[in-house]
Amino acid sequence: MKPLKAPITPLITAPNGAQLDLLREDLLGGAVQGNKYRKLYYNLHEAQELDSEALLSFGGAYSNHIAALAVAAAEYGMRSIGIIRGDELQHKWEANPTLRKAVDLGMELIFVSRQEYRLRNQKEYLDELQGRFPKAYLIPEGGTNALALKGCGEILGAHTIDYDYLCVSVGTGGTLAGISQAAPEHQKLIGFSSLKGDFMVDEVAQWTTTSNWELNTDYAFGGYGKITAPLIAFINQFKQAYGISLDPVYTGKMLFGLFELLKANRFPEKSRILAVHTGGLQGIAGMRQKIAQKGLPPLEI
Repeated sequence: MKPLKAPITPLITAPNGAQLDLLREDLLGGAVQGNKYRKLYYNLHEAQELDSEALLSFGGAYSNHIAALAVAAAEYGMRSIGIIRGDELQHKWEANPTLRKAVDLGMELIFVSRQEYRLRNQKEYLDELQGRFPKAYLIPEGGTNALALKGCGEILGAHTIDYDYLCVSVGTGGTLAGISQAAPEHQKLIGFSSLKGDFMVDEVAQWTTTSNWELNTDYAFGGYGKITAPLIAFINQFKQAYGISLDPVYTGKMLFGLFELLKANRFPEKSRILAVHTGGLQGIAGMRQKIAQKGLPPLEI
């Protein structure tokens, strides 16, 4: 793994001349793509310097982070351990594409109750896990820590400097925070939250002291992992128009919101907007399961 520069794909021009382009971070890193690649890059180097033998982290049933961690650990010849939210999954994980892939790559899954999972950021709990797995390098849920922010800052470069706005989907807030620290003064950042509510403002703020960003919570579609027929229709139409697949948890919601804002001329005339495609496509198989269970139209990607 090494820092890379992603290509840019032009998308649409709004009625007032505002231009939206897409930074294709999803094309980087092979099996570990997008912001997961960026977040893990320096953490993997740190784990190696510490002679760690395993990577340990946290995630839900369809976590892109857990999938990326399993791939990265396998590539580096390390063990991987996933603390998975929901002890009810212990006897049915094989039906879950994300967890099954992680196990196939050698990950040890530890299923915990939602109550225990809430302790994932508590020092005492982390110390207990470190005691159980002394050779493990612990990475927070979603991969967000100081080293992850450093990696996410490298999303930007000379190829992104001419844009007025940078837009990114928000899960744990690490990608937005990392970009905010690396962005030049003239750029404004907009994070599109995939979670319902504005509590993510505080989550992002704990990782950055910059004031060059804002959080848009209007396009969460009901909350994390929630999917609707209009969102599916947009993702399918986007694939037909541009040949680019979007995930329904993060990037699909962000671009849905951006297209709506552009149609309404919510950006200044002739402004240049760059949206970051952060990947997340490994979870599509699991999302298809959920969509079918809800009787929604299929994702055609």
